[in-house]
Amino acid sequence: MSTPAPRADGYRRRTARVLLLDGADRVLLFKFMDFQGSGFCWITPGGGVEDGEELSDAAARELREETGLVVGPGELGPPVAMTHGYADRPWASGEFRDDFFHVRTRAHEVDVSGLGEYERSHVLEHRWWTLDELAATTDPVLPHELVPLLRDLLAGVVPSEPVQLPWHH
Repeated sequence: MSTPAPRADGYRRRTARVLLLDGADRVLLFKFMDFQGSGFCWITPGGGVEDGEELSDAAARELREETGLVVGPGELGPPVAMTHGYADRPWASGEFRDDFFHVRTRAHEVDVSGLGEYERSHVLEHRWWTLDELAATTDPVLPHELVPLLRDLLAGVVPSEPVQLPWHH
């Protein structure tokens, strides 16, 4: 993986992520091996925004690649949350930002055949989580404070501005 140059928006890395909720009010998370290979965390579908790519386009692309679910960028609406801060990774260090979109689906059979080589080597599994399971787990889950955000979204409370979540590095 090459070291990304700073982006025009000032971030070293920008990601578009998706809070994918199903008809049983569960959220899809991927168990991802950390970058040093010494542990794992559960993360939402999503990934890097390519230069010149709109956030919603990146979120729709990443969702399709990682889960097989096809959603048009216009169906996503604006981001519902974001987090940003400094990160020092083996392939880049600097200011990172994650933006989160919210998508509901009645049901979806996850298809990970579109994962890239790097993702295939780092995604250990995927699963649908209930809010009670997320609240009770001792496994690391990113972003932090995901459960309160999901509770609001499931109750139909969509923020008018993206909720600022704490940075996780």
